[in-house]
Amino acid sequence: MTTTLEQTAFARLQSEGRLLNSVLKGATHKPGRAGFRGDLALKFPAKMADEARPPEISSDQVIAVAHEGQPYIAFFAGFLLSFEYIQLLAEVLAETLSPQGKYFLFVDNIDISKKYVVDFGGATFYVLPIDESTVYNELLSLLYIEKNELKKLDTAGKTDAVADKALAFTGIFERISFEEGVKAMGPVRNIYENRPV
Repeated sequence: MTTTLEQTAFARLQSEGRLLNSVLKGATHKPGRAGFRGDLALKFPAKMADEARPPEISSDQVIAVAHEGQPYIAFFAGFLLSFEYIQLLAEVLAETLSPQGKYFLFVDNIDISKKYVVDFGGATFYVLPIDESTVYNELLSLLYIEKNELKKLDTAGKTDAVADKALAFTGIFERISFEEGVKAMGPVRNIYENRPV
């Protein structure tokens, strides 16, 4: 029997319509594991009649896995435009966060030379700058995974490989409070500027 999102800690997020633009949404190749790759909606705009509008704030390029029978998401990585959105992310993930989970956030408005550990919402987040790249590429670099090793794998297989390495990650970064991070963060970039309308 393959594991569905509904059998894991993803169930509520799925029912709330937060798992968007997915390239993977379901069982991986590991028994009892479901994976998600896509965007996680953090804040929805006010609803106008029946129209579905894109989220106001989201965590993009998410790669995450959860296991059947575990109430929490085991591994989560995603992009955030602002350090401040960690609070929103923690509120949305809520009971699916755990001290046992491994959570990596690549944040656009922190110093490119800094890497932090931030405890928030009962979980520990590794907070890293994003260096003009993708969350996937940043993870491969952080976890010392060779791209060639993953070439022959499908999306689920790649997700398993990254998750397995991430779950064993024990890096030591500077530990700061959420408040300290908010004070130190840079301005939030407008991702839509310089784009043709």
